[in-house]
Amino acid sequence: MSDLEVQTPTAFDVMKPCTLSTPLTIMLFVIEDPFADANAEDSGAGAKEYVHIRTQQRNGRKSLTTVQGLKKDFSYNKILKDLKKEFCCNGTVVQDLELGQVIQLQGDQRKNVSTFLVQAGIVKKENIKIHGF
Repeated sequence: MSDLEVQTPTAFDVMKPCTLSTPLTIMLFVIEDPFADANAEDSGAGAKEYVHIRTQQRNGRKSLTTVQGLKKDFSYNKILKDLKKEFCCNGTVVQDLELGQVIQLQGDQRKNVSTFLVQAGIVKKENIKIHGF
């Protein structure tokens, strides 16, 4: 056996320790994330979490309003119940893989929902983004 070959244990000699004939040096590399500061929650412009209110066109004149980005601390079902009573429309809470929980309401309720969220103290006005035509 030469100096560079390493003995590998087989099923029959598991109890024998594996020895190296030459000294082995191991170098550890520490990988740092260059964007760690940008991904921090307390960073400047990216730290704002917006509530997005959108409208989606269904068939004909029918539309759907979606609300996403609310904090997970809130009870989505209670907010939905109040929204449905206030605006006399139907709605549901949908679980999305990418977006998390999304509130869906029938009709174009974008302005109504934004004023409701501000008046209820759930979201500040500057943290609401209204999308759509």
